[in-house]
Amino acid sequence: MFGYGLRKVFYTNFRLARKELTGTILESYDPRVVLLKLDSGYNIGIPLDKILDSKILKKFKEVEISDEDFVSRKKGLKKIGLVVTGGTIASKLDVKTGGVKPLTKLKEFANFYPKLFDMVDVKKIEIPFMMASENMSSEHWIKIAKSVEKLLNDKEIEGVIVTHGTDTLHYTSAALSFFLKDLNKPVVLTYSQRSIDRASSDADLNLICAAKMALSNVAEVMLVGHASTNDDFCFALKGTKTRKMHTSRRDSFKTINDIPIAKVWPEKIEFLREYNLRNNKRKVNLDVNFSDKVSLIKYYPGQKANILDFLSEKCKGIIIEATGLGHFASSESKNNWIPKIKKLIKKGVIICAVPQTLYGGLNPNVYSSGRELKECGIIFLKDMLPETAFIKLGWVLGHRNWKGKEKEKMLNNFSGELSELLTE
Repeated sequence: MFGYGLRKVFYTNFRLARKELTGTILESYDPRVVLLKLDSGYNIGIPLDKILDSKILKKFKEVEISDEDFVSRKKGLKKIGLVVTGGTIASKLDVKTGGVKPLTKLKEFANFYPKLFDMVDVKKIEIPFMMASENMSSEHWIKIAKSVEKLLNDKEIEGVIVTHGTDTLHYTSAALSFFLKDLNKPVVLTYSQRSIDRASSDADLNLICAAKMALSNVAEVMLVGHASTNDDFCFALKGTKTRKMHTSRRDSFKTINDIPIAKVWPEKIEFLREYNLRNNKRKVNLDVNFSDKVSLIKYYPGQKANILDFLSEKCKGIIIEATGLGHFASSESKNNWIPKIKKLIKKGVIICAVPQTLYGGLNPNVYSSGRELKECGIIFLKDMLPETAFIKLGWVLGHRNWKGKEKEKMLNNFSGELSELLTE
């Protein structure tokens, strides 16, 4: 029966009562339903009893790509390194299930993204793991940093591209921004919201623009992706000032409280701000000291302070997304957080505040409740993004020799995580 227990793959036209549909038959979850991948890339289910007629237009099978199938497309191209970690951009369609499975070979990557390999010579590919980004943790950020560091210190490599799932990409970009010291060349993270088999895929443009930035003079950790829903150009965004702001749009990543580093087209770059210059003679050093004993929470009206007791049992540091200019319940509330905060800070727990509004910066001096909280010893992190603050606090606490200097280090602008216009 169509698509059930499928062994061969068919491109088929179906005639229904009021319309015709054409697509690839996929392995179905139900023998009474034909699962069809349309040319648009979307999957739909068609009940068998609704199909009046069908015609197989093409039979095909999945082709495995061997090492011999890959031939370098051009000679004399500049070399880059590629770190592949998973996500939609490093996936291919599984024609049996309609799902995706990872690209694990350089040859497969070249087959799916020929335009990238017409533009650059990918000297080496590193695959530290293949994983959906929501499953990552600090051990994975460290593995990525080690792979990137090795490639950056290869004299022949001009820059590095990291392909990554979108869900936690901004956590990884922040981690690399702190982990890679004395950055000498571009580090460009990129992604795809929509798989390469879909007509609306953003993968090709994102990769090509990422390669353009990897060859540039910008020695920064950057995210590169669609600037709008159109396939016109990409933005290069600073790794510590960027956040995923939409679940599915192709331009889901936005710079917060800052401006992009550049507009990027496949053929040119338009710089929008100052940046750190590449220095190929400099050696990158790793600083991957990190403590997982940190937590990130959002304050909400009526929230009781005893959540801090629970967190402090496992955490040495807590980031709290504060309301407004930097507020939680204070002495005017029956849920007053101040006694609990004082107690935990006295015990040595580092408590920091960031704006849950994202845009704008904290200023606890404006209202009395903010001033009360400031007197407790909370570190107000101005306009730092919550995810960046979470990563930075784990990194700061990972340095045992910085004990007693946590406030100084959290307010030190290591990687542009604090906007210059909002630091006062």
